[in-house]
Amino acid sequence: MAATLEEKNTALVLEALDTLFNRKNYAQAAQFWSESYVQHSRHVPAGRDGLFGLVRALADVRFEYDMAIAQGDFVWVHSRYTSSASPAALIGVDIIRIEDGKLVEHWDVLQDEATRSESAGGHPMFGSTFADER
Repeated sequence: MAATLEEKNTALVLEALDTLFNRKNYAQAAQFWSESYVQHSRHVPAGRDGLFGLVRALADVRFEYDMAIAQGDFVWVHSRYTSSASPAALIGVDIIRIEDGKLVEHWDVLQDEATRSESAGGHPMFGSTFADER
């Protein structure tokens, strides 16, 4: 059975994020991102070069995902970013727009991952366990 547009876009985004953040393969990652990539983030400099530069500067940054959903040309990813540059992981929802098989636009909502004692609701923000209990 042929994959749907949403399945293809989800696979593309997850492969792109893993290639850049975890494998640090910048040449291969450049094939996923449009040269005219638009970044709508408080934390990430403009464009593909801004994003790649940030990942280079945070050499040990890692990406994980818990959930992903797609609709048409948009993919939403529930993400965790960890780095020694920050005492708490960043938990986020990344929204990525795909055009012609490339990542062309990105928005995010990010917050520090709460420990059990910091969680007002008593449930982890990512996965099934609190960061301080892994």
